Amino acid sequence: MYKPIALLLLCCLVAYTGIFAQPTDEKQLADRLETLRLQLIKPDKATLENLAADELTYGHSTGLIEDKATFVDDMMKGKTVLTVVNITDQTIKTAGNVAWVRQHLTGETNHNNVVAKVDIIVLLVWQKQKGEWKLLARQAAKIPPLVAAN
Repeated sequence: MYKPIALLLLCCLVAYTGIFAQPTDEKQLADRLETLRLQLIKPDKATLENLAADELTYGHSTGLIEDKATFVDDMMKGKTVLTVVNITDQTIKTAGNVAWVRQHLTGETNHNNVVAKVDIIVLLVWQKQKGEWKLLARQAAKIPPLVAAN
């Protein structure tokens, strides 16, 4: 009598822990995205290098395009100084070992003690390499002001 109940409970426990034991690709990506967001504010060279694929192409909303080495170097030299970074409207989609993320990034920069607002949309492409999501491409674009209808 107790064996079927115990077996049923064991199966339920195994199924329950199996669901939560392995983080999903979206959860892994969300964690990597949060790490990237924090790195934009307080960069660490080893962390940035770990996030980025060797083939990285990193596009800024100004049109500037950087490879991995330049992106990491510029972040470490403080050429891109973000003091606040907020992400909203983030969507994550995966297809095999490739994922793309769209997000709305707002925040503040501080260049030469001049504070400015940032309001851009961003497309990020990630690729799973050796079991870890790496940033392969990023392109940001300025949000054009709304044009009033006549």
